[in-house]
Amino acid sequence: MITGFILRALEGRIVIAVGILVAISLVVPALNLLLPSDHPFHVPTYVVSVMGKYLCYALLALALDLVWGYCGILSLGHGAFFALGGYAMGMYLMRQIGSRGVYGDPILPDFMVFLNWKELPWFWHGMDMFWFAMLMVLFVPGLLAFFFGWFAFRSRVNGVYLSIITQAMTYALMLAFFRNDMGFGGNNGLTDFKEIIGFNVQADGTRATLFALSALFLAVCLLIASGITRSKFGKVLVGVRDAESRVRFLGYRVENIKLFTFVVSAMMAGIAGALYVPQVGIINPGEFAPANSIEVVVWTAVGGRGTLIGPIIGAVLVNVGKSYFTGAFPELWLFALGGLFIFVTLFLPKGIVGTVQHYLARRKEFRDADGAEAEAGMTAKPQAAE
Repeated sequence: MITGFILRALEGRIVIAVGILVAISLVVPALNLLLPSDHPFHVPTYVVSVMGKYLCYALLALALDLVWGYCGILSLGHGAFFALGGYAMGMYLMRQIGSRGVYGDPILPDFMVFLNWKELPWFWHGMDMFWFAMLMVLFVPGLLAFFFGWFAFRSRVNGVYLSIITQAMTYALMLAFFRNDMGFGGNNGLTDFKEIIGFNVQADGTRATLFALSALFLAVCLLIASGITRSKFGKVLVGVRDAESRVRFLGYRVENIKLFTFVVSAMMAGIAGALYVPQVGIINPGEFAPANSIEVVVWTAVGGRGTLIGPIIGAVLVNVGKSYFTGAFPELWLFALGGLFIFVTLFLPKGIVGTVQHYLARRKEFRDADGAEAEAGMTAKPQAAE
């Protein structure tokens, strides 16, 4: 069964994309660690961290594409799953500070000492163990997605109504995490990280390793998403997107199909958040902001939803543009983002990759048609001679 899943996932363009990601995970760290800083091919550490952040965004866009591009669920709250995965990692990193914090408390993080907390909240217990924290990276976003999806899909909430309640969910979480009494650092969030599994977070080697892990996890999640969408389940998934009522009449439990896909997507988003936090050095309630989730939709639309590779390309391209615009023309970035989304909606409705695929498919159709006509003509000539 596992072999069949892998073989289904290994479609031509997916193999190429995975190969590129694996190559990047090896080449970029090597250029950063092995070459001297004055070498023309040396990649500075800050560039490695920025590229790692882009890969985390790409993984988040891939997670959204799985539910939006293949299941028709336009989630405007995927930033919540990303942030929850980030907070789980941040809690682990905070527990690793120990007595090296400003207040020197070996158990309580600095913000808890500052707010006069007397003991560690129950939900922080176990977060000093890496394996437990990584389970929470998957479990917490997955659990939220399960309960949210269970009630929403069984109530047959669809379309714009589902999008609105996903946005309301992430907004509610943002307001909750801003509260100091929640135990997550309030509006300051979690920061001042020291080490991860014994390695200095700021060290060049750690930064390069985190980048490599981001690329490899993106490759693994791309394979998983490809295996799901190219399986029989994936065909049903597309049927739910295109004609939900027909799939329901055929006897499929549509709510279970949606729920499974939504939970898997949320876990992928949680992994992206966990890889993002040690590379940027902070996690705060701003990551729950609805605007962040809307940006993910823009990345996916620009790259091409329903293509898997498209959202990865879209996330990287848009964020490279964002880095440039926010530095050169900070007041124009939101206008540029809005204009980009309008342009894509009007002129590239299939996104970059979707448009290219459509063009190549049309070319193949014309080529096959020309070949058929030529073959028919060659057959007709001998008959005319007779």
